[in-house]
Amino acid sequence: MLLNFDFFVILLQILIIPFAMLITWAIYCDLSKSEIPPGIDQPMKLRILNWLMILSSFLGKILENLHLCTEIHFIRYTQEGKRMGEDPKLDIKDLVFEDIPVRVYQPRGPRERRGVIYFHGGAWVFGSINSYDHLCRYIAKESDSVVLSVGYHLAPEEKYPSQFKDCLTASIHFMKTAKDYGVDPACIVISGDSVGGNLAASVCQALVTRSGIPRPLAQILIYPGLQALDFNLPSYQQNRAVPILYREHVVGAALRYLNKDLSVLESVMQGCHVPRDIRMRFGKWISSENIPNEFKVRGYKPPTAASYEDNIYEVVKQALEPTFSPLMVDDVVVGQLPKTCIVTCEYDVLRDDGILYKKRLEDNRVPVTWYHIENGFHGVISLFDGFLSFPSGKKGVDSIITFLKDL
Repeated sequence: MLLNFDFFVILLQILIIPFAMLITWAIYCDLSKSEIPPGIDQPMKLRILNWLMILSSFLGKILENLHLCTEIHFIRYTQEGKRMGEDPKLDIKDLVFEDIPVRVYQPRGPRERRGVIYFHGGAWVFGSINSYDHLCRYIAKESDSVVLSVGYHLAPEEKYPSQFKDCLTASIHFMKTAKDYGVDPACIVISGDSVGGNLAASVCQALVTRSGIPRPLAQILIYPGLQALDFNLPSYQQNRAVPILYREHVVGAALRYLNKDLSVLESVMQGCHVPRDIRMRFGKWISSENIPNEFKVRGYKPPTAASYEDNIYEVVKQALEPTFSPLMVDDVVVGQLPKTCIVTCEYDVLRDDGILYKKRLEDNRVPVTWYHIENGFHGVISLFDGFLSFPSGKKGVDSIITFLKDL
């Protein structure tokens, strides 16, 4: 009996001590690298969420060093979730549009509805139909819309611009077959969050210039990343270390999406990748001068102009294409875009991308509804329910529902 007890104690030490060390290490990383502004929604809960993400990444690195799986695949596994059970209010179908997995959430009842095409976030590398199942169900039920969730293929397995092409292909297929799902083809909304918002903006721009398909009724862009010209805008400076998206993470994700070496990351953050002619041409749209003064009071300093380096530009020049940076598309396209809903969060590095696109659209007389979550952070929309939920996320989701109902 004593032997068994001793063995049990040893086993606990083997399991608990390393786990406690991991927790301590995660807390140290969070406290040393992260900044939680005092105005943010439920700061302690956000810290816990950040600890979990740090632990997931660290364990993924260990497994990769042991040649058991890659860090990326481990993080995908931890975030994947499962498809929820049947819903009495929805008919839910997993389908394939050409070679692209999709899931259709169709409210029950024989009548024609609006359609909402949704592209998930996840830095082009993470995210899935399952991980956004709860959000898409909620949108479908609360707005009485047919929601199409698109499982575009992820980087780094599929390179840029494969994700854009997947989303465009799935959208066109759905628009052409809308009546099969009880959807009015003239009432289809393109939407997404984070990089999904980037993809939604690019897809919407592509759709309005095509003939033979219905024009989108609207677009919903939830804290979208829309440009790779300037990573020193006020929100990039102010929120550079606010979880769950750091400034360096944005540039790193962009480089991985483009399948480029991370050694140029610091140069890109400084702006060494932008030629003078491109900066002059697009600076009128992508500039801190277009950001309202109330968004500059929290620690913004105008950056020193970076020296252009041609070798850095050659590496990342694709990031300055409109397909990657929708804010850099011509006015002739912007003027054709449908009414738009933009959601931004105060404590988000991507906040100013949304604000700049809002101004660009309004300058071209496109109607814009803007919801700014003053105590929100990047990713909060997906955290509108469940154990790690935030009231600001619920507020953001319900604002989107209101926009859809008012169309």
